[in-house]
Amino acid sequence: MHELGLARGIVDLAHAAATEAGAPRVTAVHVQVGRMAGVEAGALLFSFDIAAEGSLAEGARLVIEDVPVAIWCPRCNAEQELQGIQRFRCPVCDTPSGDIRRGRELAVSSIEVES
Repeated sequence: MHELGLARGIVDLAHAAATEAGAPRVTAVHVQVGRMAGVEAGALLFSFDIAAEGSLAEGARLVIEDVPVAIWCPRCNAEQELQGIQRFRCPVCDTPSGDIRRGRELAVSSIEVES
């Protein structure tokens, strides 16, 4: 379960941000998780609570934004969002594409702290 290691990294980042801001605690951490990131959302939520114990992020909410996979279609000359990750073809014109533009990320997008 690599989500525990990821959760520790997220908590460390949130803890450092709260410390730098002089905040007494973190109230929420928002993360973007791409569908191809290899992260199980339920495991990350569970791990976050464990990783946050004893830190400024203890009791904070972890808000996960699911990021769908999008490819660049050279025929349509546009980014196209895929319904799943089994078929990397443009949903409009059916052109195959390996140019993945979104869906692999794992990023902290914002941190809310108590003031």
